[in-house]
Amino acid sequence: MNRRFSWFNATALTLGIAFLYLPMVVLVVYSFNESRLVAVWAGFSTKWYGELWRNQAFLDAAWVTLRVGFVSSTLATILGTMAAYVMVRGGRFRGRTLFSGMIFAPLVMPEVITGLSLLLFFIAIGLDRGLLTIVLAHTTFSMCYVSVVVSSRLSTFDRSLEEAALDLGCTPFDAFRSVTLPIISPAVLSGWLLAFTLSLDDLVIASFTAGPAATTLPIKIFSSVRLGVSPEINALSTILILIVTVGVIAGALAMRKRREK
Repeated sequence: MNRRFSWFNATALTLGIAFLYLPMVVLVVYSFNESRLVAVWAGFSTKWYGELWRNQAFLDAAWVTLRVGFVSSTLATILGTMAAYVMVRGGRFRGRTLFSGMIFAPLVMPEVITGLSLLLFFIAIGLDRGLLTIVLAHTTFSMCYVSVVVSSRLSTFDRSLEEAALDLGCTPFDAFRSVTLPIISPAVLSGWLLAFTLSLDDLVIASFTAGPAATTLPIKIFSSVRLGVSPEINALSTILILIVTVGVIAGALAMRKRREK
């Protein structure tokens, strides 16, 4: 019985991994295709990576996306960590339910509604759409994910460590900086990586809040795909997969090293 169950688990795991990652493998393979037709293999070639490097429109969009992702994920991590600390350590206060609901609302809110509401808000306050509006929009919807990750770690945190630091003369801020933050840093780093990934992946909200002078990479790829899939897009997607993979591995190694310390 256990053997059949284990074979079932192995089969289900294999099929699940194949369903998730086999299309990516095909994409990576065809990024080295000689032919301009993405569905016809004509031999191995790296020329599309060279063509991508000379495509200034894609490079500009990638630079905008990386800047937006870094700034918005950093802001979301700071605000999300603060919100998680208030929800876990703040106890019962007036407006706690409303505060929690506002923090977690973007998790269940359709992206179309979030993007449209942000667009109307920016128009109402007279803020021109551009890099700043995309950063604010991405910070708004990604900080809730950071709050969920950090609050789950804070809820299992041993508060006696903070109390010991306070007994030894630390101020509450020093205790948080010297004791709490280093312990929850893996969760904070995970929240930052999650926010950065969400920012790289976002298309709907960015399409509402981006302006002519600030086009993100997902918007550029989507507009290009509508005219036909180019091998340059395969090469660009392969580079993005490589960047995300390296980031995930580096984050996992950093958290493992932190846990060992």
